[in-house]
Amino acid sequence: MFVILVYDIDVKRVVKILKTSRKYLNWIQNSVLEGDISETNFKKLKSELLRIMNREEDSIIFYTFRTMNYMNREEYGLKKGGDDQFL
Repeated sequence: MFVILVYDIDVKRVVKILKTSRKYLNWIQNSVLEGDISETNFKKLKSELLRIMNREEDSIIFYTFRTMNYMNREEYGLKKGGDDQFL
């Protein structure tokens, strides 16, 4: 599946959220990651992020797509993220 992750996390936890997310997805720009991920790894990612976040202060949104066939992505301006994935 293809996933887009968007988050708004308090500064105290934002580094942990980013590092955890980058184990599974590619960082695109501030608070946005995307990538192909298996169902099993998606469950792991959600579990890890939910343990880090504070549900009363933070928000995380996942957009999931079965396939990229029906998705179009256009980029303009400064490219902030990278296509590489760090483990």
